[in-house]
This record gives sequence, structure tokens and C-alpha cells, in this order.
Amino acid sequence: MSPSNRTPWGVLRLSAWLALVFAPPVAAQQPITLEQAVQLAQERSHEALAARADLEAGRYRHRAFNSGLLPQLALSGNLPIYNRSIIPVVQPDGSTLFRAQQLTNTGLTARLSQKLPLTGGELFVSSGLSRLSVSGQQSIETWSSTPVSVGVTQGILKPNTAEWDRRQQAVQIDVDERRYREAREDVALQTANLYFDVVAARTALDNAVQNAARNDTLYTLNQGRFEVGKIGENDLLQSELALLRARTVLDGARLTYDRAVEALRLRLQLPAGQPIEVVLQAEVPAVEADTGRAVAEAMQNRSAVSDVALQEVQARRRVAEARLGGALGATVQASVGLNASAPEASLAYQNLLEARRVQVSVDLPLWQWGGRGESVRAARAEEERASSLGQQTLEQVAHEARFAALELAQARRGLALSATADTVAGKRFEVAYNRYVIGRITLDNLFIAQNEKDQALTQFVQALRGYWQAYYRLRRATLFDFRRGEVIR
Repeated sequence: MSPSNRTPWGVLRLSAWLALVFAPPVAAQQPITLEQAVQLAQERSHEALAARADLEAGRYRHRAFNSGLLPQLALSGNLPIYNRSIIPVVQPDGSTLFRAQQLTNTGLTARLSQKLPLTGGELFVSSGLSRLSVSGQQSIETWSSTPVSVGVTQGILKPNTAEWDRRQQAVQIDVDERRYREAREDVALQTANLYFDVVAARTALDNAVQNAARNDTLYTLNQGRFEVGKIGENDLLQSELALLRARTVLDGARLTYDRAVEALRLRLQLPAGQPIEVVLQAEVPAVEADTGRAVAEAMQNRSAVSDVALQEVQARRRVAEARLGGALGATVQASVGLNASAPEASLAYQNLLEARRVQVSVDLPLWQWGGRGESVRAARAEEERASSLGQQTLEQVAHEARFAALELAQARRGLALSATADTVAGKRFEVAYNRYVIGRITLDNLFIAQNEKDQALTQFVQALRGYWQAYYRLRRATLFDFRRGEVIR
């Protein structure tokens, strides 16, 4: 019979202890379930807030990158350029004289540009106005306008950095989103551990209280039996020693419980002094995780898969840059527009003339001592390395998902066995205790039954912890909620 459809005697006994010890006063805080604790931690804990900040930073970077792909409007100018110096001036007779000159150059240009990711070029539209003023032996003042100029800048046989940036960014935002979900599941797993630290400590404390009370009763009973000669001094001393040990264990259990409660309080960011009540839920969800489904979901959802894709894009980019970076390349700049000049600003936009400009810049390395070839081979080696490590990562992701599913199934079976063992050990101790009270068994047999009862209870709580650890590890390994049948968002 599985833990989801049976309640062992030990669990009923443990629930009774918790009800007595945890019974809150009127208007006190209600007990916190495991799922509530996980939800609080994912909202309030420092780790969750840090993960959320990382995600927001990634989203802002993604938006900033996308904004850079839209048309950009910029205004630039010289306000002004001033130069006072002595310059050589050629005279009409061919001689050269040095004259003092003052030059002031002022200009303002508005530029609307658009990146072309597919080609790596840039399309622009600009408009500008400039003023040149020269004073000295000859004074000159002139205005020059370019009402509109349309042009393009395009690299030829050069790496397309804009397109590679776009590819990387598309994968990077996916990596950021998945890492955030994994960080939340890390918080959930850590919180489950802290929660069961409190449950285990509370269970141990309750058991220590009951053991101390029973050993005190037994010691009082054995004192009376010793006085009438029914037991020897050795049994009395053994009973007294058991009482002292039970009280020592009780003191340690109180300290362990207080430490566990404070650790959980820090994780949940609850105010100091606020009581924390936990609930031991013996029933667990009936989650059936197929290993094939677990592997498929992990390969679909894990950030490591997206990170492998990112590493492959970066490796291919390095190969392309090494192959094209040291070879023949050219840059073409072409523009067409209207311009004019006049002695006054009001006349600078009249009598416009057509302006054309074409510039081709060529870069041809002649001898590199084999440097380009070595760079290409190094980049290809890095690409091969990234491919090998990526394959290893994917295999590891599948491995983790598969065994996480198997571990959950094993944890459920182990929990059922531990629940049964707790029931049997609890009943055996009650029988042994009653038989000792009426003098039917020895004190040694009673203490053996008590130790077995304590061990069975501890193992049941640990099995319950193990089940929830396996449950949250499966969620972390697959980013899939098998309980609800949906991807974790």
C-alpha cells in the first residue's frame, strides 16, 4: 500500500505530537506547508531576487540591442573649430609669404542611419549646414549646405558582425530566461532541505520530550521495584543512565530545532520573532515520471542546451572572422544628394546642385608569414572543441534527467517501506512498554524496542525528505512539472 493512500500508525502518533506541540494560540500564524515555503522563498529570498535581477538585466540588454537595429537619428557638429596661425601663402608671382590667419569653421549635421543585418552595411540619410570664416590679409565668409544626402556603406568580403550579433543575441536571451527558471528551482530545492531540517528537528525534539518523560516514569517505577527487591541495582542504574541520556538528547534537540527554524526564517525573509509552524504531510503526490519524457523535456527546456547552441554560434563566428579578417577586403561608400554654397546663410539653400560621392577602399595583405592560415586553423580547432564539449553537455543533461526520474520512483518506494517500518516499530514499542510495566520483559528489551522506534521514525522523516528532494531535483533537471503536466515558467 503506497504512502498516498494509507496513514501509518507512526504518522498518526507523530501528527498527534505535532498537534500538541504546535497548537497555535488564538490569532497565531497558520502552519506553513512545504509548497507555501517554496513559494515564499521564490518571491523573497536573496537568491531569488538576485536571479530576477539577472533576468531583468538580460532583458534590458536584449531590448537595447533590438533598439540598435532600428533607425538611429544623431546630431553632430563643430561648435566651432578655431585656428589662429601663420600659414604659407603663394603670391601671384610664384613666391611664398607667411601670413597670419584666423579661421573659424562651424558645422552641424543630422544623420538618420539604418543597419542592414543581412549584408552588414549601413544605409543613411543626412542633412548639414556649415560656415567657414577666414580673417587676415583676405577675409572670407561662406556658407555650405547639404539639404539631403542618401548613401550606403557596405563591406565586401568582410565579416558580417551585425548578423553574427543578431544570431548570438537571439540565443542569449533564451539562455537568460532558462537560467532564471533553473535558479528558481535551485531555490525550491534548497528551501525544501531547510524545511525538512525544521521538520526533522521538530520530530526529534518531540520524540526526545516523550522519551525523557517515559524514562522519568520508568526510573520512578524502577525505584519502587528496587526498594521492594524486584530488580537489582544494575537495572536501576541502567534506568537512571537512560534518563540522563534522554535529558541530554532533549537539550541538544532544542538547540538543533532553534537553529533550523532560524535558517528557514532567513531563507523566507520573515521578521525576527515571528513564529514559524511547519506541517508534516505524510501523503505525497502521485507523480509518475517516464524516463523518456524526462529526457525529452530536459533537451527541450534546459539552459545548457541553449548554451551549447550559443557556443556553436560563437565558434562559427570566430571561424568566419578568421577566414575573412586577414584576406582581401573592401569597403564601398556611395552617396547622392544636393548641395550649394553662398556668402549668406539665407542663400545657402538656393541654386542647389547635384552631389555624388563614391569611395572604394581596398585592403589586401600581401605577406603575413602564414598568420591568417594559422588563425583559421585555430578557430576551426576551437569550433571542434566547442562541438565536443557541447555533445558532452547534452549527454550529461539527458543522463541527469533520466536518473532524476528513476530516483523519484525509487524514493516513492522507499517512503512506502519506511512508513510501514515506522508503523511496526511504533506498535512494537507500545507492546514492549506495556509488557515491561507489568514485568513481563527485561529493561534491555524495552530499550532495544525504544531505539528501534526512534530509528524507524527518523528514517521515515528522512525518506519523506528524500522524496521531496527527488521531486524538486526532477523539476530542476527537466524544467517540467510532471505533477501538472506543464513546462515550468
